[in-house]
Amino acid sequence: MTTTEKKSKFLVVGGGIAGVTCAEQLASQFPSERILLLTAAHLIKAVTNFKQVSKTLEDFDVEEQSSSVLEEKYPNIKVIQSAVKELKAHQHRVLTEDAREFQYEKLCICAGGRPKLIAHDNPYVLGIRDTDSAREFQKRLSQARRITVVGNGGIALELVYEIEGCEVIWAIKDQAIGNTFFDAGAAQFLIPTLEVEKPEKRAPCKRAKYTTEDHEQKGRCSASAGELGSALGPDWHEGMKLHGAQEVSHKVHVEYQCEVQKIYTQEEFLKSQQIPLLFPDPSSNKGKSPTDKEAWPVYVQLTNGKCYGCDFIVSATGVIPNTEPFTKGNSIEEADDSGIKVDDHMRTSVPDVYAAGDVCTASWEPSALWQQMRLWTQARQMGWYAARCMAADTLGEPLELDFCFELFSHITRFFNYKVVLLGKYNAQGLGSEHELLLRCTKGQEYVKAVMRNGRLVGAVLIGETDLEETFENLILNQMDLSAYGEDLLNPNIDIEDYFD
Repeated sequence: MTTTEKKSKFLVVGGGIAGVTCAEQLASQFPSERILLLTAAHLIKAVTNFKQVSKTLEDFDVEEQSSSVLEEKYPNIKVIQSAVKELKAHQHRVLTEDAREFQYEKLCICAGGRPKLIAHDNPYVLGIRDTDSAREFQKRLSQARRITVVGNGGIALELVYEIEGCEVIWAIKDQAIGNTFFDAGAAQFLIPTLEVEKPEKRAPCKRAKYTTEDHEQKGRCSASAGELGSALGPDWHEGMKLHGAQEVSHKVHVEYQCEVQKIYTQEEFLKSQQIPLLFPDPSSNKGKSPTDKEAWPVYVQLTNGKCYGCDFIVSATGVIPNTEPFTKGNSIEEADDSGIKVDDHMRTSVPDVYAAGDVCTASWEPSALWQQMRLWTQARQMGWYAARCMAADTLGEPLELDFCFELFSHITRFFNYKVVLLGKYNAQGLGSEHELLLRCTKGQEYVKAVMRNGRLVGAVLIGETDLEETFENLILNQMDLSAYGEDLLNPNIDIEDYFD
C-alpha cells in the first residue's frame, strides 16, 4: 500500500553535490518552507570550505555527512533515504521504492550518473563511482598483484598514479593519457611521473571523509548493485591505502589506442588458445614480448591483439546519466548523451521539473568560452543556480544566466601537480582557427595558451604557475595580445604586471 506524504513546495532528488547544494540554497531563500531531499545513499555529500579563487575559479572540499548534519544546519530541510521508482510529472508526484508518494510544486532532479561498465554482472569487473565502490576496490586491491584499468578520465588518471604494490595495465582508446583534460604535450609532461618513485605524501588533505559505523553491515557495493551512490568528490583517495599484494612501488604500463575486445575467465582462456603476455619491462630490449606462464583469475584481450592476465579489471570509462525513473512515461526530452535536456533556467521540457548536475545536459546556446563537463565544480554551480531559478520562477522574478556559465574553469590535481583548465583549453570547436603558445619546464610546469585572432581563448596550467587569475582576466576581457607574440609566455617577463 502506498503512503502519501504531505505536499512540499520544493522536492530535490539526489544526495550528491548538486542535490545538496540545491536544497541548501532553497532552504536559505525560503526559510519558512519545508524542503524535501530524497536520496538513495545512506550518506549525503556536502560542499565545505568554499573559496572563490578568482572571478570564475572556485575551490572547495567535499564531505560525506550523515543527513542529520544537514538537517541541523537547515531545520526546514527534511532528508529521506529512499530510491525513486517513478515520476508522474503530470500529477506532480514522485513514487519511491519503499511505497511512499511525495507531492511537489517544483521538483529538481539531481540523480547523478552511474558508471559505464565495460561488462555487466561480471564479478571481475569493478566500477568506481561512490564511497562504497571505492572501499570495495581498496579491499580487492590489497590481495592483487596485477590489475587492468580501462578508461582515460579523471578517476583512471588518479588511480594509476595512486596505486602502489601492484602492476597496472592501463588500456586507453586515445593516443595520449588524460585526453579529456589535456593534449598530447601535457600528457608527455606527465608521463615521466608514472615511471619514477612517487614523492613523499603531501601534507594530509583537508577534505575530510565521514563514514557511518554501520557501513559494513549495509554490505551493498554500488559498483555491482544499484549504482545509486553519489559521485566521489575531489581527492577521494586521500586517507585510503591503495596498495596491492606486491613489494613494488609504481608499475604502470600504458596500452594506447585500444579497447577491451573480450574478457575471459581462467577456464575460458585455457580453451581460447590465446597467448598471454608478461608485464612489459621497459628496460628490456624491444622485441617479441615474453609469454606469461602464470595462471590469473581473469584475462583481458585488447583490440590491438595483446592479451594480459590480471586479478580484476577497473572500468573507468565515464558515467551515464541516471534518467530512467524520471523519463519513463513522461515527455521529458533527452539529449544525445542521454542527459535530461535543460534550458538556461535549468528547466526540463516538463512544467515545474528542473534538473542539475551529471543527470542533465545544458541545451541552451552556450557562451563561446564555456562547455559542460560532468565535474564536481559544475555540479555545485548547477545545483546552486537551479535553486535560484526555481525561486525566481516561484516569485515571478526575472533571472539572467549566472556568470559561472560565462567561462569554463576547473582546478584539480593529477599526478601530484596542480592543474587549472580555462575556457577552450583543448581548442574545443575551434577547428584550425587557432594557434598554441607553449612553455614547459620538465618536472615543474606546463603552460599552454590557446590563441584565436590574437586573443586568448583557453589555457592549461600544470604546476604552481600562478598565472590562473591573469589568464582568466585576459580570456574574459578578450584583449588583443598580437603585439606580445610569444613573449606572452616568456618566463623573464612578469605578465601579471601588465595585465592583472
